[in-house]
Amino acid sequence: MTEPSLWKLTWSDEFTGPPGTPPDEGKWVHDIGGGGWGNKELEYYTDSPENAALDGNGQLAITARLAPEGLYCHYGPCRYTSARLKTLGKFEQQYGRVEARIKLPAGQGLWPAFWMLGNNFPSVSWPACGEIDIMEYRGSNTTASSSAIHGPGYYGNTPFYHRYSLPTGNFTDDFHLFAVEWGPDQLQFFVDQDLHYTVTRTSIEQRGAWVFDHPFFIIINLAVGGHFDGNPASDDIFPAVMLVDYVRVYEYTGAYQPLPSK
Repeated sequence: MTEPSLWKLTWSDEFTGPPGTPPDEGKWVHDIGGGGWGNKELEYYTDSPENAALDGNGQLAITARLAPEGLYCHYGPCRYTSARLKTLGKFEQQYGRVEARIKLPAGQGLWPAFWMLGNNFPSVSWPACGEIDIMEYRGSNTTASSSAIHGPGYYGNTPFYHRYSLPTGNFTDDFHLFAVEWGPDQLQFFVDQDLHYTVTRTSIEQRGAWVFDHPFFIIINLAVGGHFDGNPASDDIFPAVMLVDYVRVYEYTGAYQPLPSK
């Protein structure tokens, strides 16, 4: 993190409250449905505390579960439920540092993500709105996460993708800090204090438009199945829990000076 004294906190959720409390509706909106979300995902996202609630220990638990009867997804009766939370209409910011401390679950077919979309979505469709993937994770590989950028001319199997491997341990053992520092000319991605990936405006403009010059909102979710890690090999991994200790957003109060690339 660049010069911590020059960062000003602008928004946060520390997830304090009694166990079973739903996420703060003044900060988060639930996405609802089982249409596959463009990735052939298997879960039905709900607004139930069964899928997203405070755990009473200062964390948000996003829980993927076996689905009850009566829910229908794009493939028929739903197999799983989970939650997807966003700050659309509640909070958005252009540039700064966005971070979350998260403990991740294990199991093939689990796809937790901490990411952002441009606030002009959905009136401006994806990928023209821009997408910043601060953290994505395959439940089949508990020692690696990834970061990526999507926009016009560089989306889907984007060339702007980088995998990070933990030097020791795995992401299920403890909480880890995932962050992006975003300025007018580049985005830099961190795991804990390790800068692992830098994407510059110049490199993006070689493939398409730089669409990261307007506010974005935050999304945090636990998907099941789909293109990223395939479908679950066994239902024994459920319930699967993604624990979020906090989400914090800062703005930089000094003159913008990007960190060295890595």
